[in-house]
Amino acid sequence: MKSILGLAILAMALGCGSAKINRSVGLAKGNNGSGVIAKEVAVAQGSAEVSSVLSGFSTEKRVGGIISYLASDKLQGRETGSEGIEMAADYIETIFKSNGVDPFFKTYRDTLTNFEQPAYNLVGFIEGTDENLKNEYIIIGAHYDHIGTADPVAEDNIANGANDNASGTTAVLEFARYFGKFKNNKRSVIFALFSGEEKGLLGSKHLAKKLKDQNLDLYAMLNFEMVGVPLVGKDYFMYVTGYEESNLAEICNTYAEENLVGFLPTAKEFNLFKRSDNYPFHLEFGVPSQTFCTFDFTNFDHYHKVGDEVSIMDFDHMALLVNKTLPVLVDIINAPVREIEYK
Repeated sequence: MKSILGLAILAMALGCGSAKINRSVGLAKGNNGSGVIAKEVAVAQGSAEVSSVLSGFSTEKRVGGIISYLASDKLQGRETGSEGIEMAADYIETIFKSNGVDPFFKTYRDTLTNFEQPAYNLVGFIEGTDENLKNEYIIIGAHYDHIGTADPVAEDNIANGANDNASGTTAVLEFARYFGKFKNNKRSVIFALFSGEEKGLLGSKHLAKKLKDQNLDLYAMLNFEMVGVPLVGKDYFMYVTGYEESNLAEICNTYAEENLVGFLPTAKEFNLFKRSDNYPFHLEFGVPSQTFCTFDFTNFDHYHKVGDEVSIMDFDHMALLVNKTLPVLVDIINAPVREIEYK
């Protein structure tokens, strides 16, 4: 996540601790007229069966294997334009290919035009199955770059970026594996893994403008950032940036039938909505574009440090996040109308 090093320190000073947030997020009770498809409709579409199948789709072993490679010393911290991030790009391409995810452009690589060295977004695509809805797109994204090196600790200067953001990349690759396997998405889905986030959201700025120039009919951009460790003392599983800007949390909680997505006051205070790859899509398209996250300024002390290692990631939590989120994504992607709206 870009430019929050000082914010984390400030948040600690403010005494956020791990106290439970008082603002609870209940299930939505709307109807089609208010932009919320009732859960009964989702059940009629088979989402209950989907939830059952997906409860064990991702595993500790699978997510552990992906993040362990992406955040390994061999990749040298995945700085944009480096040999290490090139290796990460090769790895991501292999996962896309092996799971039936097509390139959105001629190849998976979308070359950045706003960076002086060769750098690439990786952009996969699964066409929708519904004759009408397939012309609407949902982007599921994360950035796969990191900062390369940082101040050394015990002669280690590699900032591996396990939580930031090999964790989000791992989640998106698991989502891509699911939809590549089952091809049950009525809308078309783009899986975008961005380079250059740590240089100023360069990859997402480039892709958002490029897709806007192509008149892509974008419904929503759902971004995943720093999801490698669980929240502590909250009554929800993850939070979404720009919580108050849209009804996304309400939609997610309706489908999940639990407080899956909540409100983090410090995310609003430090305007995290503008600090990750969702934001360029918000600016270009004006459609709901938000980031899911489980970093809350109190549960992770290694932002942009060499301590952001795989060894402190919670693989069980990551697999659970994938398994809880997948049926919600299925329902959002397959809903007959556009439910997610800015307020």
